[in-house]
Amino acid sequence: MMAKRTTSNKPKVSRKNGGVVCFGELLLRLDTKRHERFVQAREYVAGYTGAEANVAVCLSGLGVPTHVVSAVPDHEIGLACLGFIRQFGPNTDYVLRRGNRLGLLYVETGASQRSSKVVYDRAGSSFAELRPGDIDWKRILPGKSWFHVCGTAPALGEHLPAVVREACAAAKDFGLTVSCDVNYRSQMWPVARAREVLCPLMDSVDVLIANEEHGRLILGAAEPEQGASEPARAEAVARDLHRRYNLKQVAVTLRSGDSASETTIAAMLFDGETCCISREYTIHVVDRVGGGDALTAGLIYAFQKNMPVSEGVEFAAACACLKHTIPGDFALVSEAEVQTLVQGAGGGRVRR
Repeated sequence: MMAKRTTSNKPKVSRKNGGVVCFGELLLRLDTKRHERFVQAREYVAGYTGAEANVAVCLSGLGVPTHVVSAVPDHEIGLACLGFIRQFGPNTDYVLRRGNRLGLLYVETGASQRSSKVVYDRAGSSFAELRPGDIDWKRILPGKSWFHVCGTAPALGEHLPAVVREACAAAKDFGLTVSCDVNYRSQMWPVARAREVLCPLMDSVDVLIANEEHGRLILGAAEPEQGASEPARAEAVARDLHRRYNLKQVAVTLRSGDSASETTIAAMLFDGETCCISREYTIHVVDRVGGGDALTAGLIYAFQKNMPVSEGVEFAAACACLKHTIPGDFALVSEAEVQTLVQGAGGGRVRR
């Protein structure tokens, strides 16, 4: 895909070099083995995850200081979760130890025409029971530069919408750039409730990440012209959301494919003046879970490194591409690996 340019491509977000704060639920991920179905599985592979933690881990690998804010039970499973995340770089000092359980994520990895499946077991988790005032944002946020949250976080408990609003408002008060990935999950809440919670939250958001469908379905972007191409539809959604919510940046993910084993991805980034579309990657999928979080991490990294829009969207798309080749949720990549792919040297040859 060819990138479009106008006279300016300078991003308009905070350039402070403080750490990135990622706020969301942490989960135990249990995968069936050998592409087995849930109904035939007799053993699972355990790991730990969380959409915002995925962003933090990727950024840490890229050299950006990150802090995970969440809540886990104060027993061996909660401690194992924190230890798992810390080994990849993020700071977990601000994770509360309270409640009785860690949420669960079951994954059945599909193949060819059989889709992957996810089952959530998150009710009553330590994070879901958070209430406004539980987290001391005045202690956490000073000196940081960026705050990230996903649209799944306010879906998890009765008081979580107020907790997320409180967090985003505090981040704005302390001068942080706030990013939000819509990340709508139909298993977690209905469209009407997601719209009711997330639309007002946009008042505190600077950088929005969404796909075209969620931009229209949840955030109210206008329907594109009939017969418009996918890039044209994505650009229309990005421009509408940028204007509608007075955002600084809007990123739209572009994905297609008829198989669980292969997919194509690209990204679009719009800053109010410049709209650029990345190269499109065709990928043999190892694990697609966490691909959107890797794209978000790539965008945050690009913004903080003052990359122009055209370079930033390429870096983010390359992060998402590489994540699809890695088992688990974490995009364990280096800046050099991402730049190598951006520059076209992604042939998969053995490096010696």
